[in-house]
Amino acid sequence: MEWDLRMKIQDLKVEPAVFLAPMAGVSDYPYRQLIREMGVELLYTEMVSAKGYEYGNKRTAELIEFDKAENGKIAVQIFGEEPDFMARAAAGISEEYNVDIIDINMGCPARKIVKNGAGSALMKDLELAYKIIKAAVEAAGVPVTVKMRSGWDEENINAVELAKLAEEAGAAAVAVHGRTRSQFYKGEADWQIIKKVVQAVELPVIANGDIFSAEDAGAVFEQTNCAGIMIGRAAQGYPWIFKEIIEYLKTGKLLEKPSYSKKFDMAIRHLKLAVDYYGERHGVPIMRKHISWYLKGLPNASDIKNKVNQLSDLEALIRLLRGYQKTISS
Repeated sequence: MEWDLRMKIQDLKVEPAVFLAPMAGVSDYPYRQLIREMGVELLYTEMVSAKGYEYGNKRTAELIEFDKAENGKIAVQIFGEEPDFMARAAAGISEEYNVDIIDINMGCPARKIVKNGAGSALMKDLELAYKIIKAAVEAAGVPVTVKMRSGWDEENINAVELAKLAEEAGAAAVAVHGRTRSQFYKGEADWQIIKKVVQAVELPVIANGDIFSAEDAGAVFEQTNCAGIMIGRAAQGYPWIFKEIIEYLKTGKLLEKPSYSKKFDMAIRHLKLAVDYYGERHGVPIMRKHISWYLKGLPNASDIKNKVNQLSDLEALIRLLRGYQKTISS
């Protein structure tokens, strides 16, 4: 079976409707460059604090920076719990950075976000969530989308209700992660709640959660009738997941998995991009978790991961990886 990967978010045409989920410390500028090469047109930034933007936080500018490249599109995800700050951030970012979409985070389960009433905590206060969406829509000047979870916990599954309110407030699309906040990333994602959201609103609905393979991508399209899919943890250390999914959804063909050699080449290329962007002092530590993900499943990887975590020098790290590559390739 072949799927239609064209998607319209108001007047914005996106193809393919396959996206990298906004993930703090993962979907940064260097990694987004690699994902773009895998055929992804619309990229999401890491989540940006509305107050951080308002107060001119340098880290905020670093999170937003991007290169659209040819035909590329960018969505900036913002978070916060105050409609006024969210509206000003939506307006300022969309104008200053010429972005294509402002996405509102109503799904992050992290305690430091939730304790202030932002992220998935907004699913406990739908009146406030509505005010935030409406304020952002009226201010942004570009389509505003909303990312949410299925609900706060098993007793409060309200993604359908929030999606309806988002539609009423003028949102252009919603993305639904089929887990509650209380689940964090444990258990199985509930694709049926995504299907219920699809049936309840006219908006395009993006499915998120437990899409770890090309076959999973086909299954979630088939089971939910969603308009697009968003990949999170499956993309950590494996940018090829996007190329594999896009090819499978378009042609039904399964691509060959990357060789050990390609994994090492990609890890080192990603490392160099990070150091070019952040500098060696910050880029190498940032890349430690990424390298650990690239090495996942390789022979004797745990020993090398421990050594990676002790290095701060770019060239020494590259020598370590190339040396390890030779031992498992021989």
